[in-house]
Amino acid sequence: MKVSVLERQIFDFLGYQWAPILANFIHIIVVILGLFGTIQYRPRYITGYAVWLILWVTWNVFVICFYLEAGDLSKETDLILTFNISMHRSWWMENGPGCTVTSVTPAPDWAPEDHRYITVSGCFLEYQYIEVAHSSLQIFLALAGFIYACYVVKCITEEEDSFDFIGGFDSYGYQGPQKTSHLQLQPMYMSK
Repeated sequence: MKVSVLERQIFDFLGYQWAPILANFIHIIVVILGLFGTIQYRPRYITGYAVWLILWVTWNVFVICFYLEAGDLSKETDLILTFNISMHRSWWMENGPGCTVTSVTPAPDWAPEDHRYITVSGCFLEYQYIEVAHSSLQIFLALAGFIYACYVVKCITEEEDSFDFIGGFDSYGYQGPQKTSHLQLQPMYMSK
């Protein structure tokens, strides 16, 4: 799961998509905390990881809807994934499998000077479908991680509940010898 998120983080950095970069970064930190919680038997960390996975699935469903332009969402808007800081798109738009990038000269008057105006053609798979595949993989891994996290929390809490030391709190367990004397113990002083 971590390798998949790191790969996604790299491609989001290449496309200057700031919202996915931030979400991926938080996800990496939470995955590390979840692993720490599993190794150290900390059910709270694992529970936090499971809660984050619900948010992670929600984020990836949003990304899928965004790239497939469900409802009023449009992949042409800069505000959502780049916080309107830059005009960048998915890295896969220009670098997808089989894509040929051609610069358009002269650039239209409305095009910003610091950006090149291009056409992309010949792609075997459109970039939005690659992004959807990435998000779908993340959803699949998150669901598997959620099930595993719930199982680990269940095992840890059952293990804590089943712990019984000799003379414990169970009424059916070992009962040590009982004192029959009600005398109060007094310190004993010995002279040399």
